[in-house]
Amino acid sequence: MKPTFFLRAGSLLLGLPTLLIADDDFNDTPDFEKPIGALDTVVVTANRSGQTLFDQVQPANVLAGPELQLKLAPTLGETLNHEPGVSSTNFGPGASRPVIRGLGDDRLRVLQNGTSVLDVSNVSPDHAVASDPLSMTAVEVVRGPATLLYGPNTLGGVVNVIDDRIATEPFDGSWPSGRFGVTGGTADDLFSQSGAVHWGAGPLVFHLDGFNRETENLEIPGFARSALLRSSDPPGTPQPYGVLPNSATHSKGAGAGISYVTDAGYLGLSYSGIESKYGTVAEPDVTIGLSQRRVEMKGALHSPTSWIKDLKLDLGYSDYHHTEFEGPAPGTQFMIEGFNGRLELLHEPVAGLEGAVGIETQVNEFSALGSEAFLPTVDNESYSTFFFEEYGFDPFRLQFGARYDHQSSETTTNPLFGAGLSRDFDAFSGSVALVYEPVEGYSATVSLGYAQRPPTYVELFANGPHVATGSFEIGDPNLGTEDALSLDVSLKKNTGRVTGSVSGYYYRFDDFISAQPTGAFDPADGFPIYAYQPVDAEFYGGEIETVFRLIGSDPDSVPVVSDDPKAPLPADSSIGDEHQLDLTLRADYVHAENRKTSEPLPRIPPFRASAGLDYHYGPFGAGIECQYAAKQDRTATFELPTDGYVLVNASIHYVLSSGPVETTFFIKGTNLTDEEARMSTSFLKDVAPIAGRGLVCGIRSEF
Repeated sequence: MKPTFFLRAGSLLLGLPTLLIADDDFNDTPDFEKPIGALDTVVVTANRSGQTLFDQVQPANVLAGPELQLKLAPTLGETLNHEPGVSSTNFGPGASRPVIRGLGDDRLRVLQNGTSVLDVSNVSPDHAVASDPLSMTAVEVVRGPATLLYGPNTLGGVVNVIDDRIATEPFDGSWPSGRFGVTGGTADDLFSQSGAVHWGAGPLVFHLDGFNRETENLEIPGFARSALLRSSDPPGTPQPYGVLPNSATHSKGAGAGISYVTDAGYLGLSYSGIESKYGTVAEPDVTIGLSQRRVEMKGALHSPTSWIKDLKLDLGYSDYHHTEFEGPAPGTQFMIEGFNGRLELLHEPVAGLEGAVGIETQVNEFSALGSEAFLPTVDNESYSTFFFEEYGFDPFRLQFGARYDHQSSETTTNPLFGAGLSRDFDAFSGSVALVYEPVEGYSATVSLGYAQRPPTYVELFANGPHVATGSFEIGDPNLGTEDALSLDVSLKKNTGRVTGSVSGYYYRFDDFISAQPTGAFDPADGFPIYAYQPVDAEFYGGEIETVFRLIGSDPDSVPVVSDDPKAPLPADSSIGDEHQLDLTLRADYVHAENRKTSEPLPRIPPFRASAGLDYHYGPFGAGIECQYAAKQDRTATFELPTDGYVLVNASIHYVLSSGPVETTFFIKGTNLTDEEARMSTSFLKDVAPIAGRGLVCGIRSEF
């Protein structure tokens, strides 16, 4: 355990806010006592009717409030890892992108407040997502065919990171509100601080936030390199032990927002920036310095006419660049600048139909400069139109939608890549779903989807060594669209002492674009040569999540609690006055292979399962969870298998309320058995295991 942790743990106690402001309307029931992961949570993403998780056709998960706080990690991928159906690329502590149902890269779209995050995390696994978990108030993960409303590159799913920089509701307090948190950890010598404040003046609502996080090299249970890799190493190869070299990180950022909110609607503008520097782990002396500046505008008109329910506008502009430093010297640079805009019209019911129509556009310029730039400068444009409708006829609901996209990618003349090239694509996507609710609290859903995904500029134009993945990549400018049929079925129960959901899926791809080994090696650096080629593929699997109320009142007898942390409870509420113990079981599985050869596709997650106990009484809570991942020996060519592992995590927390200030003290232990665990979805699985035994403690105050 690193000695600096104890110094920083002391500063956590000294950092406890002492602000006490009288507010008779403040709800002093701790957030940690409210139902966690309830199916009554309202979902924003791919939802046009204000529906809850239970009402949603597509499988979805929402992390917010105390659950988000306890699962928060330095990267988006690690924060969401172990959610049903979600794993991560785990490219060291500095870069990790989600993988949903075995699909990642451009088959999963990361949004920030509903518009594209606009970074280059889908270009290479060593590129971090330009949205830090410390700045978000919630994150939604949506899977299934309905995500096609956000584009043809969402068959894996949509991850929407939500912050509160732009207010959509008027500020109703007489005093500013906000939050403040400080966290320290042992496994990586973590020390982070974050805070935000909101205030209002008439129809104007203001917001400020900021964060800072630093970590040192990650402590690991044993050797950095796997036993299989060490057995093939030449004698004398350095074998790091106990610490993962070049894994330190430092991220900081801030944001500001202003909104004008009335009963007729709102209009808001925000500006934010993030700076991050982290070691790539794949190379001992290479670090990445990342910088992004982002501007967002959001607006809505409520009932501007008798037939329009809402008219919504979302705009996001991003200026992103990062530099890969080789020691102190700057090396290859990656840059992307562009915007994403989305306009939606939600209409009132017409002949029993309720839904939305909209248009979306995204324009950006990508460029890479330096000796390891394996891509040319590319101008990308896409223009889309879509609709989504729902028709109810008790006990059924029918949902259907479609989307059309026109995408173009054009390169400039470049001495490394030759004459400029241009490709245009037209893509159509559609889905239809039927929901059956035989009695209150039970539902069954079946949905079908079809999607055409245009190839990315990486798949089209790559031509050079990609050091992060240890390969020489060759694109194919003649690639066509990738076509996929999908089937998704789910069952949900939201009543009684046993609640939860189970879902299954099948994806059938024609011309699934994948980097295939050619068997040749690049003579300059010795990297194996991979070429992007279309193959026929299939994915199938499922997820389950079930909560058993072992001790405490039947969940049906507990009053519904508002998502607003300051909303008062009903006067007769007894939440927190009794012992409550829940058992949560989760599991997921995905099988992916080439349909013609039956060969496995690369970096697919294994079967995973977890069991957790959560206890609450008054302001005190505790939990313990055991996570199991099976061995993954269905591997692609040149890919090594990974062993199974079991992780044990635990946490305790206490909530102290005084007037309008609610302060949560928490301690969580991760990988308590110090298990060596390697993730099969990671390019670095054989050189970078996950963290060893660690302790994280923190304070979070809300006022």
